[in-house]
Parts: sequence; structure tokens; C-alpha cells
Amino acid sequence: MRATIRDVAREAGVSIATVSRVMRDSAAVRPATRDRVRAAADALEFVPSQLGRQLAERRHAANGIVFPDLSGPYYAEVVLGYETVAAELGRSVLILSTRGRDDADDAVHAMAERCDGLVILGRTVSDASVERLAARGANVVLVARPPVGGVDSVNAESRTSARALTQHLLDLGARRLVFVGDPSTSPDVAERFAGVQEVSQEVELHHVDDLDETAGAHLVGDYLTRALPDAFVCANDELALGMLGRLQAAGVDIPGRVKVTGWDDVMAARYAGLTTVRQPMRELGATAARLLDELISGSRTQPRHDELPTELVIRRTTTLGKEPLS
Repeated sequence: MRATIRDVAREAGVSIATVSRVMRDSAAVRPATRDRVRAAADALEFVPSQLGRQLAERRHAANGIVFPDLSGPYYAEVVLGYETVAAELGRSVLILSTRGRDDADDAVHAMAERCDGLVILGRTVSDASVERLAARGANVVLVARPPVGGVDSVNAESRTSARALTQHLLDLGARRLVFVGDPSTSPDVAERFAGVQEVSQEVELHHVDDLDETAGAHLVGDYLTRALPDAFVCANDELALGMLGRLQAAGVDIPGRVKVTGWDDVMAARYAGLTTVRQPMRELGATAARLLDELISGSRTQPRHDELPTELVIRRTTTLGKEPLS
């Protein structure tokens, strides 16, 4: 079996990123470390893959970004932050949406051969695929996803803010809470649901396949035929806005009869007066672009796992008298 970059890293006692830097003659590696890596590569008869050779020679001036779907405001904001910093660094951006694709893993690996590094949002590809990319020497940064091995990651804090949001609802007298979303499909949503459960152990979970306004409005139709909960805790603002519109159209008193909360703080949420958790969507993308540039340039040798702060924003869908914009 042909030796991989992971084998060389293990033999030399260094990270995969360090081996990649040695292969492209980066000045960020100490001479002694460089010699040890080259000796290990020679001993294992290591031959870089096509991707590894392209990375070593830095043939591209492009970065890639992989995301589930660009139709919603969350991903659009993250991509905008990423593209802005990439442009400042003089790099073009290749974009890949995996929505509806059965060949997502293959498509991501093909993109890796056409750019110097990748940012991967959410669970667009498997952990095994991320590990294979890293083993081949690709520069990878994960966004809104738990760390995979020694691969860089950027996340927004979720659990603490979810606890604060839930406590806010309990303080207002809400007892029967319904969390709307699917924790199994998104690490972010899973963290939010876990935070809610830590404060309210009796919270109900209502699964939805899509996190958009249509799904939110449809779900309300089910609840209008039976007892409404005290509060709907939605996995994102789009769901909450869809629910809010349908509830208001049905004449339901908000927040008197039922309270509604979202997550993200997209612009529409501000005008609707939606209580939500504000997360730094553009900064997630911008931070990922900066981390990726450090990997490409070889200016950093250790992996980073950044967590950006979020903020509970209280508006009139939970508390009367709150202004919509804040």
C-alpha cells in the first residue's frame, strides 16, 4: 500500500499540516523539523498525490466553500463574509452547494483539486471524507460543525445562549415549550436543543425536514386544531417567521397566548420584532477565510478551534412593549 501524508506525519512525529508545509517548501518550518519530515518521506517512499503536488506548488489562487443550500439568509451571510475576506486577500472563490446531490463527497474532493483550500459548512460531507481530505494534504476549515481530528473549525456558541433563551421564557411564565427543528441533521441545532433541555427537561421536540418559512407556517396549521403550547422555540428565524405570520393571520395573541422565538437574527427578524439569538453570521465566514489563509501560507502550525459569541435579543414576540428593532 502506498504511503500517505498521514503515515509521514506519524513517522516524523509532526502534524499533517507540517508535512504539507514541508512539501511546499514553506519557510514556517524549522530546519530540523524539515529534515525529519523529508527523512520520513524518503524512508516510506512517499509520493504526493495530484492534490498534494498542486498544494505544494500552489497552482491556484482560489479558495473553495461548500455549503448545504444558498437559498436561506443564514448561509448567504456566511458566504458573504467569507467572500469579502477572500477578496481582500486577493483570492477568488469557488462555490459548491450540496443540496440534492448524491455525489457530494466526490464533488468536494474534485473541488479540492481546483483550489488551495476548502471551507466546509455544516454536515455537507461525512467526517470520513474530511479526514481523507486532510490525509491528502488539503487545507480545510470547518464551519458550524464539531472538530474532526486536527482540522481547523469555527463555530458560534449555542448551548449557553439556548439556556438563557429558555430561562427568559420560564421567567415569563411559559411552561409548555415546543422546540421546532431536527437536532439529528445539524450540530448547531443539536446544541441549541441540548441547551433548552438543560433548563426545561419537559420540552417537546417537533421534527421538521426543512428549516424555512413554509415549514413553519405548515406546522402552525397542525397546532391550531389542538392546544397551543406556551412557546415555540424555533431552530432558526425562518421557521419562526413562518409560524409568526400564520399565528397572526389566525388571530392568535402574541405574546399573550403563545410566545415565539428564533435563532440567527436575520434582518427580517428585526422588523418582525422577533425574540431571537443573534449570531455573527458574516464573522463566521470571515474568520474561516482568515484561518484558511493561514493554513495556505504556512504561517501557523497548530490547529485552531474558534468559538464566536452569540447574544440573546429580546423583542415583542415574547415581551410586550419591546420595540421591533434592537
